[in-house]
Amino acid sequence: MQRLPIILCLGLGLIIGASASLAVAQPSPDITVRQDDNRTLKEYRVNGELYAIEVVPRQGASYFLYDDDGDGNFERRDATRVEVPDWVSGGE
Repeated sequence: MQRLPIILCLGLGLIIGASASLAVAQPSPDITVRQDDNRTLKEYRVNGELYAIEVVPRQGASYFLYDDDGDGNFERRDATRVEVPDWVSGGE
């Protein structure tokens, strides 16, 4: 009887450890930086696919233009970072 809680805890630990190892790592993007007089543009690509552009104005807060579904329409996101979307990394 005293062994049952220990066996259950060990089993739960194995399950948690196995599920953590199944997590998929985010691919590392290639970043191209372009500069003009008023702003810096950072283009984020994975597998050659442009999915985000970070706009860093000379004055004011930076923001991202993000293509969420691969249709070429970029929407503004006021965020500090963006994730690689599934359509770029092959998750869909």
